[in-house]
Amino acid sequence: MNNFAIETRGLTKQFDRKLAVCDIDLQITSGEVYGLIGPNGSGKTTLIRMLAGIEEPTVGEIYWFQEKLPFHQSHFPLKRRFGYLPDDFPVYDDLTVWDYLEYFGRLYYLRQPHLRRRIEEVLELVQLSSKRHSFISTLSRGMRQRLSLARTIIHEPILLLLDEPVSGLDPISRQQFREVINVLHQAGMTILISSHVLSDLGEICTSIGIMELGYLVESAPLAELYQRYPKQELIITTLDQLSNLEIQLSQFSGVETYQRQPHHNQIKVKFTGTEQEKSQLLRSLLESGLSITEFHTQQQDLENLFLQLDHKQVS
Repeated sequence: MNNFAIETRGLTKQFDRKLAVCDIDLQITSGEVYGLIGPNGSGKTTLIRMLAGIEEPTVGEIYWFQEKLPFHQSHFPLKRRFGYLPDDFPVYDDLTVWDYLEYFGRLYYLRQPHLRRRIEEVLELVQLSSKRHSFISTLSRGMRQRLSLARTIIHEPILLLLDEPVSGLDPISRQQFREVINVLHQAGMTILISSHVLSDLGEICTSIGIMELGYLVESAPLAELYQRYPKQELIITTLDQLSNLEIQLSQFSGVETYQRQPHHNQIKVKFTGTEQEKSQLLRSLLESGLSITEFHTQQQDLENLFLQLDHKQVS
């Protein structure tokens, strides 16, 4: 038996004449953090809404933990196993933080004293314990976003769907949000998260799916993608003139492009060669008489990987 938290078969959604999602076969293993990326209009939100049971597919099937997701009945025991945070997360300004969480906890039939204990736990997790009696209208955007995540997990789901949860947040708020996601992942939760902030996804995701014009054009573990597309950046620093280093680099086949970093007297190299070719490059630079003070590999980030994959699809 497979260990998929989410599985779709031929999932398709059409609005009038517009095909928003087309024939998607998706498998997300239990315990993964799966990042969904793609340009605006690629179908990410529509896909997530179908996975959440909100948008009924035109064609296709959705399975949570080997159970088919029903669209014409509530099936509460299955649906209470997941939490969904849409990109337009709802908050109620005239409620306090505590009242807001208590309201949603009661919607999931949580009762005292368990409800009180659960509110305390999620407030501590999202670092809002000191704001328990504050009105939501007084919270910053980052606090509201973390409060919405607390509401999403109040009933202890094992599957979490997050649609653009860090949109519009400052770097500190995004870091706080990532920390919460990492804690949830370590606790065994399966998380699907879409975002345009690829640097954040690169830090927390175990697998990546790329959507383009309604199609899932790539879906694989992140480590596997880095192995399949092993473009690297070499950082080379020298005591010599950068022009002398450039002359040597231009003669080496593994060097794709390079860019000067004059403030550090170094060059950043797009390198496509093997580990052996990298060693040969260093040996060649030293034998040419250059004084090399730094030579190390910097793995490409998720943004560069996405651009590389996107270029591959276009070409």
